[in-house]
Amino acid sequence: MKAMILAAGKGTRVRPLTYDLPKPMIPVLGKPVMAYLIEHLRKHGVTEIMVNVSHLHEKIEEYFGEGEQYGVQIGYSFEGYTKEDGEVVAVPIGSAGGMKKIQEFGGFFDDTTIVLCGDALIDLDLKAALAEHRRKGAMASVITKEVPWDKVSSYGVVVTDQNGRITQFQEKPKQEDALSNFISTGIYLFEPEVIDLIPSGVEFDIGSQLFPLLAEKGMPFYAQGRPFNWLDIGSVSDYWEVLQNVLTGEVNHMDVPGIQIEPGLWTGLNTSIDWRGTTIKGPVYIGSGVKIEAGATIIGPTWIGHGSHICEGAEVVRSVLFEYTRVLNDVTLHEMIVFKDYSIDRAGEMKHSSEYGSSEWLNARDRRRSRRKEQAEETVKAIEKVNA
Repeated sequence: MKAMILAAGKGTRVRPLTYDLPKPMIPVLGKPVMAYLIEHLRKHGVTEIMVNVSHLHEKIEEYFGEGEQYGVQIGYSFEGYTKEDGEVVAVPIGSAGGMKKIQEFGGFFDDTTIVLCGDALIDLDLKAALAEHRRKGAMASVITKEVPWDKVSSYGVVVTDQNGRITQFQEKPKQEDALSNFISTGIYLFEPEVIDLIPSGVEFDIGSQLFPLLAEKGMPFYAQGRPFNWLDIGSVSDYWEVLQNVLTGEVNHMDVPGIQIEPGLWTGLNTSIDWRGTTIKGPVYIGSGVKIEAGATIIGPTWIGHGSHICEGAEVVRSVLFEYTRVLNDVTLHEMIVFKDYSIDRAGEMKHSSEYGSSEWLNARDRRRSRRKEQAEETVKAIEKVNA
């Protein structure tokens, strides 16, 4: 079995994280989501993986390379073009269109292929899913989950007959129009013949176009309702909930990094915690090089990225702070994600640091870059003085 990871989307619902990161690079316990997918594939013996990329593609390619560190082979298919001046322009062509491009280029899909969206954590038994797929003689299989009816509008809805054959597929219908509350998890099994049905040279989507086509044509198209953990990072609020679940130990085989210095508290290397009047209630992870001043309060589940600084009297509650975040004196962050110059609350409301009446937190990266720029300018001036 081969694999395809869908990684070309812009991740608009996870902004501002995706202003600077492609969605598959969003970190969970300090590691990109896509890394967990690759490790899971390798665990089940899948070693040939294609990835379609577009938005901020270089960050994915530079991090994962050709996959040797994971014991797999990774290939990339860039969706976009290069201008005459060398500027690279990202132009996604749809999840199915991306697969068609790969097939026409080199014929990669010559065996059953597991297709995964690059923005979810899973522990699906891939071998069992493959066995059911083959037992039914399926051309395509979709792994499904039952969700509350008020959530169906966020997903592709699957309608099946009594044998599990998919008769209709609705892409993100309104709740009142949904014919089922069983949804696609973005995990598919395809035979090569499926790729033949995708038109060439046009943008084409798996959920909104390919699946309705398979159902309409009456192809051997089946749903599998398997028991497994599926943590989808569809939105910023989803991401906050995923981190909360992971830190509380609700996800198997995902351990908090660092050293556990007391129950519920993990730290990276060279952290500095002034315990005078400080309260820390786990689960809390404090990254390497973090400084916690006296009188701070940190309530878990909370993740504090490396290089951050929590000032005296600050209170951080059930929050996720990306690296180099400085929380100022007596400021309270409650169920927040802080990423560079942005904060996002649990409901997904985003604010830029300039929108706050007074400074509450700072992006310490800017300070580092300013110092480096000043140092560079001083060095240039010194060289010019010597040369003069």
